[in-house]
Amino acid sequence: MVHYHRYHQPKKPFESINKDEESQNFVMDCSSSVFYKRTRPKLITFLFLITFLSFYYVLAPIFFGPSFNLSLLYSYGNGDGADINIPICSSVSSGTICCDRSGFRSDVCVMKGDIRTNSSSSSIFLYNSRSTNKVSSTNEGRKVEEDRVLQHEKIRPYTRKWETSVMDTIDELNLVSKRVNLDSNHGCDVQHDVPAVFFSNGGYTGNVYHEFNDGIIPLYITSQHFNKKVVFVILQYHNWWITKYVDVLSHLSDFPMIDFSRDNRTHCFPEAIVGLRIHNELAVDPALMNDNKRIVDFRNILDKAYWPRIHDLIEDEEREAEEKLREQIASTPSLQASQQQHIKAQVQENLSKKPKLVILSRSGSRSITNENSLVKMAEELGFQVEVLSPGRTTELAKIYRVLNTSDVMIGVHGAAMTHFMFLKPGSMFIQVVPLGTTWAAETYYGEPARKLGLKYIGYEIQPKESSLYEVYDKNDPILTDPASINKKGWEYTKKIYLDGQNVKLDLRRFRKRLRRAYEYKVSKSNLNLQHKPQ
Repeated sequence: MVHYHRYHQPKKPFESINKDEESQNFVMDCSSSVFYKRTRPKLITFLFLITFLSFYYVLAPIFFGPSFNLSLLYSYGNGDGADINIPICSSVSSGTICCDRSGFRSDVCVMKGDIRTNSSSSSIFLYNSRSTNKVSSTNEGRKVEEDRVLQHEKIRPYTRKWETSVMDTIDELNLVSKRVNLDSNHGCDVQHDVPAVFFSNGGYTGNVYHEFNDGIIPLYITSQHFNKKVVFVILQYHNWWITKYVDVLSHLSDFPMIDFSRDNRTHCFPEAIVGLRIHNELAVDPALMNDNKRIVDFRNILDKAYWPRIHDLIEDEEREAEEKLREQIASTPSLQASQQQHIKAQVQENLSKKPKLVILSRSGSRSITNENSLVKMAEELGFQVEVLSPGRTTELAKIYRVLNTSDVMIGVHGAAMTHFMFLKPGSMFIQVVPLGTTWAAETYYGEPARKLGLKYIGYEIQPKESSLYEVYDKNDPILTDPASINKKGWEYTKKIYLDGQNVKLDLRRFRKRLRRAYEYKVSKSNLNLQHKPQ
């Protein structure tokens, strides 16, 4: 289940100023006395603003300490990449900790220098060395100087910063910069010569949408520029998560992952990023990436990650099929000729392959109660139909194989729609949108699918297609005005629209979408054949 949350993106810098200027319609004529009269108050305001900013830049760090950052003047680019911004802490000098707390979704801290882990105190230390001849010669004075804390930051490295109830369950890390003497004994049990990325696997981990949106994609955004020369240090480590995503993780890092809580050894790193950067729902914003990477580039990582396993699956299936064929021929020699004819027929069928449609089937809430009729209708239209029911333990490579070779995917809004990322760009994704889920369906899956290059259709059901129609009066706001119900709070949305609703498709109405999908795929296939070299 996706945990919905509406929020307002920060306005573009100077947006309000531009609006004011457009509404004033000033004629910039210096010889006009009217101009001077109208702009004098603006000039005073401008001078006041300059004075304030001077104080902000020069004096504020003195009053607020070394950890002060200019987050109030920092803005993220918008979703279409119109504004390109260099993230805070993108350049950090050795021996310092820089924390970017300007993001709505996550905090990120960067450390450079002599970095050492201490899991027993949930701490990461950054040691700043100084010569012993520059400190007090007495043992007491030397110890006071050695124990001096230069900077202390706290961070919960998870990407749901605005959800207090969730963040309270995330382990907190202490980032401590300390002054130490060169001859101090702070040994390393494991010395790494590559950076580390620290993040938590707590929160909503266990839900496939959140595993990708809050974890895997932000991990890619944060670490891909290291070109796999990076170590992942995980808080709230889960062995099953490692097993599930090992194929993807191996394309992001060349090194074994570290369980921060259970590994009591002191790990030393030259650099560390604590926390993950996140852009939007299932998104990679090229305007915020150093090398203009996009969500398509992330999908390419998935392709590289899963194809070796898929190749093994195909070989196993072919081997099993050959063994069965040999057994049949050996037991009934007369079937040999007919078997050969059957093989030839299969080859011919593959040459004129039908468009493949995959239905992601749900059990429980938000299931399609007339799914069998939907399958029959799709087959009548000319689709090759496969019904897929992914569970929590279903191997992702197997799901990827099915969807990567499909032309159309249909599913009811829910976490399983995250698998649209397994479709090839140019494929079609039809999301059935139950009552009360319009905003979430578009925000979490519709818009991200289009950014991936998919042809997206959002099929918003009518009240009669919802099981709620049999429960409530036809004039009840639950049916006529779901937005007003959602405004009452998440618990209402969850109870009524997510947990208490199934779908019975109006097949005559839905058929129009399916026919459109079929015609699109057939025309695209014919176009590809026309341009195929002879």
